[in-house]
Amino acid sequence: MSGPDLHIDISGEDRPSRRIVLGAGRVGTALARASGVAVIDRFRGWYQLDEPAGDPIAVCVRNDDLGALLAAVPPHRRADLVFLQNGMLDPWLEDHGLEGNTRGLLFFAVSQRGGPVEPGGVNRFTGPHANAMVLWLESLGLRSEAIGRRAFAAVMLEKLIWNSAFGLLCERYQVDVRAVLDDHSDELAALARELGTVGRVALGIDLDQDTLLANLRAYASSIPRTRAGLKEWPWRGGWFIAAAHRRELALPTHAALVAALPHPPA
Repeated sequence: MSGPDLHIDISGEDRPSRRIVLGAGRVGTALARASGVAVIDRFRGWYQLDEPAGDPIAVCVRNDDLGALLAAVPPHRRADLVFLQNGMLDPWLEDHGLEGNTRGLLFFAVSQRGGPVEPGGVNRFTGPHANAMVLWLESLGLRSEAIGRRAFAAVMLEKLIWNSAFGLLCERYQVDVRAVLDDHSDELAALARELGTVGRVALGIDLDQDTLLANLRAYASSIPRTRAGLKEWPWRGGWFIAAAHRRELALPTHAALVAALPHPPA
């Protein structure tokens, strides 16, 4: 990636005096290993949000919990929320007036809470706290960069396709991502074409098909033991189905794989 919209310089002045993690799951626990980080879980630590605004609050909860979490965050701290969730968050953020908040795309895997972090690529951030988040993750040895909104949208779509395609194939064949690369490459390529077409039309994002497939494979190769799944279906595969239906686009490979599941998602 290149261009004036894509890279933002960072400096020591962006280092926050206090950082907060909302959520103590796998990702939240991993981020909390950095120094100067406070953790808020379901039952503890909410008083820490009474502090003055200005420092990043990494949101590490499930997508379906975002509404309840937002209701518990004081209004003066909502602009500090940094959304790290996978999936299509744009409509939800717009509905809640949070479209200008910092967003992050994490390219690492944590197999279990408290387990080691398995780097899988460069983490990307955009928005007011992007530089602070880069410093935070790089203090943990995780390569990161701050980018513009336009570049972020393209990477967001690419990762959404990765999660949706590998999640469906891993679930259908009960394998990890390495086995998908080795044994189901044709279906992966077909899914990349179908989902890429829907994403390009729905979001107005230009993704080169060959580059997309190469990037999907490269990320999978960096975390080969990961077994993706059909988590948060309405925010991932379900979004593609709805977007394709509205635009009268076909998803034959995707539809066939979903239909072959023992318990297709609703």
